[in-house]
Amino acid sequence: MQEKAYKLLAFQERISHKKAKDMIDKGCVFSQGRKIILARTLMDKKSKFEVLQIKKAHILFEDNRILAINKPYNCISEDLEKLYKAKLLHRLDKQTSGVLVLCKDDAIRKKCIEEFREQRVFKSYIAVLDGVLAEQITINEPLLTMKIKGGAYTKVSKQGLQALSIITPLMVIGKKTLAKVVIQTGRTHQIRVHTAFIKHGIIGDEKYAKISARRMYLHSYEIRFLEYSFKAHLDETFSQMGFEIKNLDFKGI
Repeated sequence: MQEKAYKLLAFQERISHKKAKDMIDKGCVFSQGRKIILARTLMDKKSKFEVLQIKKAHILFEDNRILAINKPYNCISEDLEKLYKAKLLHRLDKQTSGVLVLCKDDAIRKKCIEEFREQRVFKSYIAVLDGVLAEQITINEPLLTMKIKGGAYTKVSKQGLQALSIITPLMVIGKKTLAKVVIQTGRTHQIRVHTAFIKHGIIGDEKYAKISARRMYLHSYEIRFLEYSFKAHLDETFSQMGFEIKNLDFKGI
C-alpha cells in the first residue's frame, strides 16, 4: 500500500498536512538516506522519515542601517526578511548558507543597490565540487535566466548577460574539491551553472549538477561593500564531507 509522502510524514510527526508539505519543500525530510523532493511522492505506508531541524539564523553585525546574518541552509531568504523586519539587499538560494545582508532604511538600501549594480561589491563563496579541480580556473560565460514553473532556470547562452566566476581549489579529498568562488557579477544561480558547465558541479545541487546530498554545499563566505565587511564561517556540515575546516587557514580567502 502506498500513500503521499506529506500525509505519511504528518501522521508520523503528528503535524498538519500543511506543515508536512512545508518541511518537505524546505528539503528537511529524508527516508533511507535520500531526500524527499516532492511532497506528493507516493511511498510505502511503512516508510520512516528523518527530519532535520532548521537552525536559527545568527546575527553577524547590526547597526541602525544594516543587518548582516549567517543564514542557515534550508532557510528561505524572504522568511528572514519578515522575521527581522528589514528589506533584503540580496538573496541566497534556500539551500545556500552564509552571509545575507538586510537594510533597515530605504536610503542605505538604494545606495547599496547602486554598489551592486556598478559591480563594486566583493563576494566570495565556499563550495564542495564534484571531482578534482587541480588549479584556479576563470569562467567567463554569459548566462540567460528564464522563468519556469516553480522558479527560475539559468543556462550558458550567447544571448545571456556577462557572468564571471573565479574558482580556486583549497583542499581535495577523494574525488571532491573544497573551493573558493569569487563572483564579479551576480547572476541568478551563477555559481551553480558555471560549476556544472565545467563538469565540477556543486555536491547537493540537484537542479544543475544532478547530484543528491543532504544539503547543497554552497556557502556565502564573505561580502564587502562601502565601509562594510562581513564573513560567515562554515558550519559542521562541511566537516561531515571529510574536510577539516577547523584547520583550514581562511585568512587569505
